[in-house]
Amino acid sequence: MFKLGINTSRNISIVFKRTMSSQEPDILTETLNNAGVLTLNRPKALNSLNESMVTKILAQLREWEKSKTMVIVKGAGDRAFCAGGDVKVAIDKVKGPQFFYPEYNCNYLIGKYKIPYIALIDGITMGGGMGVSVHGRYRVATERTVIAMPETRIGLFPDVGGSYFLPRLQVNLGLYLGLTGDRLKGKDVVKSGIATHFVSSSRLYELETLLSRCTNDVEISALLNKFNEPPEEFTLAPNIKHINYCFAASTVEEIIERLEKVNNDWSQKTIQTLHEMCPGSLKITLRALQRGAQLSLAHCLRMEYRVACWSTRHHDFPEGVRALLIDKDNNPRWTHKSVREVDDDYVEQFFKKLPQDQELKFFDEDSKL
Repeated sequence: MFKLGINTSRNISIVFKRTMSSQEPDILTETLNNAGVLTLNRPKALNSLNESMVTKILAQLREWEKSKTMVIVKGAGDRAFCAGGDVKVAIDKVKGPQFFYPEYNCNYLIGKYKIPYIALIDGITMGGGMGVSVHGRYRVATERTVIAMPETRIGLFPDVGGSYFLPRLQVNLGLYLGLTGDRLKGKDVVKSGIATHFVSSSRLYELETLLSRCTNDVEISALLNKFNEPPEEFTLAPNIKHINYCFAASTVEEIIERLEKVNNDWSQKTIQTLHEMCPGSLKITLRALQRGAQLSLAHCLRMEYRVACWSTRHHDFPEGVRALLIDKDNNPRWTHKSVREVDDDYVEQFFKKLPQDQELKFFDEDSKL
C-alpha cells in the first residue's frame, strides 16, 4: 500500500503492484470523512475489470466493512462506471476461472455487505460493472448511465449474479434484458429497478461530499432521497405487457412464437435481435434465470461459476470473443445454427458440478481469501 498525503481532509491510498512501470494504478482508494471511496481507474478501457482489480476490490471492501460508515464506488472519467470484465482473459481455460473466482466473491460480499454500499453508476455499466453495483444497497444512475447484460452476443450468459437479480425484476423484464442484451438509459434504469436513485451527473461531486459526512444509514437514505429526481415514463412502457407475455414462456422457441404473435415493430426487432445471439447461450441463459429465480445469491453464484468454467472449455464463448472482440469480423461460427438445434443434454452439461476442489467457495469459507 502506497499513500499520498493530498491534504488533511482526503487521505488517498493507491493500490498497485510494485513494478518499475509508470502505468496508472487500476484502483484508487480514498478516505473521505466517514466514507471509503473506491475508484475504478482504467478510463481508457472504460474501467473494465481485470483479475488485478477484482482481487484488490475484494480485499479493500473486506477491510472497510470493519472500519467505515459506508463505501462509495465510482468509475474514473466521464464515459463509464465499468463496461464489464476482461473477457479476453476469461476465455482462457486456466486464467478464466482465476478471474471469475475473486470476481464472484466480490459480488457475494457486496450482496451481503454490512454497511451501506453506494455505487455511482455514471456512464456505461455492463456485465461485470453490474456485478460491482447492482448487489449494493444503493445504485445512483445519471443521464449518462447506460446499462446492459450483453453476454449472449459473445457466447456467454449474464453472470456476476445476473441469474439472481434479473429474474427478480418486474414483469419478466429481467428475462428480456438477459436474453436480448437490450440497453436501458438514464431514468429508465431506475424505472426498471436496477438503480435506486437518479441524480444529474453535475451534482455527483456534491452528493459524494455530503454522503461522506453521514453517520448512519438513515441519514444516507434521506440524503439520497433529497437529491433524487422524479422518474419519467418508462420508454418500454408501451411494450411492457408484451414483454411480460412473451418472456413468461418456458422455452426460447416459445418466446419467439409469442413475439411472432404480437407482430409489431418492437416484437419484430426483438426476434431479429434473438436470431443474432448465440443459440446455445440463449438456452443456457434462460435455464440459469429460471433456476436463479428460486435460489439465493450464494447459490446463484455457485451455479454461474460452474457454467462460466464449462463455457471456457466449450467452443461458443471463445468463438464469440474472437469474432466480436479480437478479429472483429462479426461472423461467429456457433456450435448450433438455431435454438431448435440446442437440446437439453447440451444445456445441462454446463450446469454440472465441478470437481470438489474446483467449486466456488466464498471468503468466509476459504481461509485463502
